[in-house]
Amino acid sequence: MTTAIKTNWISIAGTGGTYDAYLALPPAGSGPGIVLFQEIFGVNEHIRTLAEQYALDGFVVLAPDVFWQQQPRVELGYVGEDMQRAVALMNGADRAALLRDIGDSVGALRARPEIGSRKVGAMGYCMGGRLAYLAAATAGVDATVCYYGGGIHATSIGCPIQFHYGDVDPNIPLSAVEKVRAAMAGKPAEIHVYRGANHGFNCWARGSYHPPSAALAHGRTLQFLATNLY
Repeated sequence: MTTAIKTNWISIAGTGGTYDAYLALPPAGSGPGIVLFQEIFGVNEHIRTLAEQYALDGFVVLAPDVFWQQQPRVELGYVGEDMQRAVALMNGADRAALLRDIGDSVGALRARPEIGSRKVGAMGYCMGGRLAYLAAATAGVDATVCYYGGGIHATSIGCPIQFHYGDVDPNIPLSAVEKVRAAMAGKPAEIHVYRGANHGFNCWARGSYHPPSAALAHGRTLQFLATNLY
């Protein structure tokens, strides 16, 4: 993206095996951390660009390859056969292995010298939104941001958490958002719903991209992360 940041793929020696992750370092070379969880399409150009975007905002960002046991470093598009393959990968993922890798990824980022004693958060989109939520529930992150993640109804959250949903998302209807709101009652949670936004509204490579919602969500995300990770 720019020479102001440094990016490369690194290897993580996890408890279940060695897998890759995309690392983006901020201009200062160090800062608070974000573990960035992918959509079902892999650590593709969209996710790598998001890592670079948040690195420019001052964070050390690590995007682990979630599907490494099925198809390492897979990169998929959003329609046709790629969509079918992405859904198959999601459906074939082992929950216990995902939880293990979430913890390993958070631990690997915390151990990096660019983090030092700073805080580490989690962020994710679509499937990654749920993984980021699970990081908050199981991996001891300091703050979490979930973009249009489904299936979030439990209450085992202690850290601040922020949710972003579109109000015309057929995958996560407003009734599901209300379940999240009820589950998070009394928790340090923010829930934002964007008018006219569909599933995947933050991704400029998808037909559902909704620039005003993406811009507003990015600003809210930065404010939230600056408040809770610095």
